[in-house]
Formats: sequence, structure tokens, C-alpha cells
Amino acid sequence: MMHRAARIEDWLHDRREVFARKRGYRPTVIPFTGYGSTGWVRILCRVLLAKPEKPGAVPREKKPRTDGRDAGIRGWRSFTSVPVKAVTVTIEISGEIHEVEADRGGVVDAVVQVNLTPGWHVARLHTEDSAVQEAPLLIVAPGTTRGVVSDVDDTVMVTTLPRPLLAAWNTFVLDEHARVPTPGMAVFLERLAASAPGAPMIYLSTGAWNVAPTLTRFLSRNLYPAGALLLTDWGPTHDRLFRSGREHKRENLRRLAVEFPEIRWILIGDDGQHDEDIYSEFLQEFPGSVAAVAIRQLSPSEAVLAGSRSKDAVEGTDESPWVYGPDGSSLANQLANYGLV
Repeated sequence: MMHRAARIEDWLHDRREVFARKRGYRPTVIPFTGYGSTGWVRILCRVLLAKPEKPGAVPREKKPRTDGRDAGIRGWRSFTSVPVKAVTVTIEISGEIHEVEADRGGVVDAVVQVNLTPGWHVARLHTEDSAVQEAPLLIVAPGTTRGVVSDVDDTVMVTTLPRPLLAAWNTFVLDEHARVPTPGMAVFLERLAASAPGAPMIYLSTGAWNVAPTLTRFLSRNLYPAGALLLTDWGPTHDRLFRSGREHKRENLRRLAVEFPEIRWILIGDDGQHDEDIYSEFLQEFPGSVAAVAIRQLSPSEAVLAGSRSKDAVEGTDESPWVYGPDGSSLANQLANYGLV
């Protein structure tokens, strides 16, 4: 039986959807980057209600910032949109049509069969009478042996996420342009991508799908290599009040190991949450799937804001070394000693 909180959430979404549709809002697809092999692809997107633009209307200009940058987008706007559940999304890839259904949070996370060459492709997505949206797809070549999985919060972006009040401020209030990239991390990830052309780049986070567009803009603006975001849907599930962020990471790491058994992953995280424990468990379960682990060490002030720091560093092996450093430059230099950068 579905958890009571989930039933309440569904009832609230249903009421909001009815009200929004009466005001003229229509379903639209928010596309996310997908990945796959030459025979299958994982499609990721979300269906939300949005107010259609009037024919011939001129888009409203954003109010310029006093510091010369584009006007920012407050995080709370990402959480006020109305998701559309159980709606059919039509996917066109290389002339072939597939139909999938969004879940109760409007999220589509589906695998479809394809026949594509390695490299970047595009999926065309739409639902009902919505405009067609394009989702980038990275098709991994057979024989690829290297991939990168990186955490987001306090790894590529300084967020001090574990502290509840600061997390709420960063997520719902803070201008997206005020989010701070971790020093040297973009260059580090770009060096990893350049050292293994065609290697999949995965950004694995416990953040909500609501912030995916914001994160995508942040990564692009700060010159991080393109890759797929694997986020989660906050709120109650069928059997519990809140989703488990740790289990979300565990499940997706296991999935990647099964989907790409030949790939050895470089796992990147920080010592302020549970990345070390999760990566250590993954290494024990799939020892042949880990090339190295790089852990960013939080500064003393960041560790205080994060609530704690992991107790002990994990000792690596020659086959799967663990390196620790305060920034991307330090981590890159250490992995270079193992011939991984």
C-alpha cells in the first residue's frame, strides 16, 4: 500500500494540475542529457506544466544586474512548477519512434532500444501537443574502458549542503550565479575527459530533478565537461516518507557497473558526506569497475558547515588508488602519478 505522505502528495499534485490547466498551462518536456551504448540508450527528462507563449509575443527582457552579468534565477522557481504524472512522452531517435510514460513525479527514466554509432546524438521529445525538445545523447563506443563519476555538492560546486538552513538558502533562495565552483575541479575533470576521449562523464548527486536546468547551466558556464546528470525526485515514495540519497547513489553506481562491465570508473567525491563509504562499498562489490577514487578534502570551515568530516581516510591499492586533496589541481597531480590523467 502506498505511503500516506505519497497519497497526499499525489492529491496535491492532481489539484494543482487541474487548476493550472484551467489557466491555460500545457505540458512541456524538460530534456536532460542521456547516455547509452550502440544498442540502447537511457532517456532522461521531466514533464511539467508551463504557460505557453502567445503567438507573436515578444519575450520579456530580464532586468540587468548591477555587476554586468545576466539576471540570475532563484532556486525556488524550480520547485513551484507542476509535474504531470502518467503522461505519454514520444521519443524520436534516428527516425525511430518510442513511447514511454512519466512517473508520478513527471520524471521519465527509461531505456529504449536503438541502433546508433558512438558519439553524440539527439533525441527529440514531446508530449500531447507540446513543442519538440532535444535531449543530447552520449553513445559509448564498444571497448571503452574509462569513465568518470563525480559528485556535485561540495565536489564540483561549493554548497555546504548537509547543513539544513544553508541547504535551503542555497537551493531555494540563492541566485544561481552566486554558486561557487570548486577551485581547479573543472580543469581536473576536463583533463580526465581529454585523457580518454569518448569516456562517459556522469554527475551523480542527491539533488532533486527540479534543479537540473540550474546545474546544467552552472556546469556549462564554469567549463565543466558535458555529461549526464543523475539526480533524484525529492519527497515521499510508495513505502517511505523521504527518499534515501545514499541509496540513490548506490543504485546508480551498481547500474553503471552492470551497463558497462568493461569500464573502470574514476570516482570523485568529498569527505564531508558519505562518498567515501559509498565508494568503498562499491569497490568491494565491483572491484574490477574502479580505476581510482579522488576525494576532495573540505577546508576546516567547510567541514564545520557540513556538520562533520569523515573519520578516516581509505587506503587504496595499486589497482584502485585513493587520492585526497583540497582542490582539483592537487587531485589531478596525484592521479597523474598513476597515469590516469
